Amino acid sequence: MTGHRHTLHAHRHHHGWNRDNPPVLRVAPGDSVLFETVDSSGGQLSPHSTLDDLRALDFGRVNPVTGPVHVDGAEPGDALVVRIEHFGPSGWGWTANIPGFGLLADQFPDPALHLWRYDAGTLAPAAFGSFARVPLRPFAGTIGVAPAEPGLHSVVPPRRVGGNLDLRDLGAGTTLLLPVEVAGALFSIGDTHAAQGDGEVCGTAIESPMTVALRFELLKGAAPRFPRFELPGPVTRHLDGHGYDVTTGIGPDLLSCARDAVSGMIDLLVARHGMAPVQAYMLASVAADLRISEIVDVPNMVVSLYLPRVLFA
Repeated sequence: MTGHRHTLHAHRHHHGWNRDNPPVLRVAPGDSVLFETVDSSGGQLSPHSTLDDLRALDFGRVNPVTGPVHVDGAEPGDALVVRIEHFGPSGWGWTANIPGFGLLADQFPDPALHLWRYDAGTLAPAAFGSFARVPLRPFAGTIGVAPAEPGLHSVVPPRRVGGNLDLRDLGAGTTLLLPVEVAGALFSIGDTHAAQGDGEVCGTAIESPMTVALRFELLKGAAPRFPRFELPGPVTRHLDGHGYDVTTGIGPDLLSCARDAVSGMIDLLVARHGMAPVQAYMLASVAADLRISEIVDVPNMVVSLYLPRVLFA
């Protein structure tokens, strides 16, 4: 039986997870909700923003999430099933290097901002200046339910109950299962992206406000230990037609390996395409994929960064 359809407007948002946040909507299993989201700046950046706007960013307003939604019958120990049905992109977005944030924050202390415009209907690859065109794949970076622990919790780190997962495969057609820890689940969503590489290495993707259509179901007593999801098809974006450039980092620490792999790609992009290092850093964040290539041949591990050559085709 088809459930009811609801709409939740963007002004019904909050900052941080809190089990005591009052729900702004109650739904039943089987219901669908069209969420309007605010971009991860909390509306502080726009298609006309400048570096001054980025410098003035109020971090108390970043990463707002629309909600929370109370799902009738959801109890601790249940699995909230979230079926991601559709994204309605806005046609604009931004990527930034924010001082103090990102995998190579120590190497990039100065702010940088790139504004994107893209076709919201066709989702044709978006231009990164004159250097590259980035294929788009909308998804929600932050998606989760309220934790059982009392008090206000930052929306920045991911959690057992979801949150700022930044999993680029949580696109349309994906089914996400979240462990419920509080009555009603108290679900929220935001931080929508038009594109992102695995790792989101500079700390931002193509941050882009959009609508998201979701349908909720419940599996009683079936909470996973951590979020898990089911994909309707291949996990890659199939950007293989022109091959990849791959850089690696090798050593006993995964974080250091990741940093070395990203630094190597920045060096390659600067040398080959003449872009500024911070531009290469931001391009890697929205289009390149970090992979753990080897983790068993102790003491050293291998992390690789794959950049599709189709960006420059």
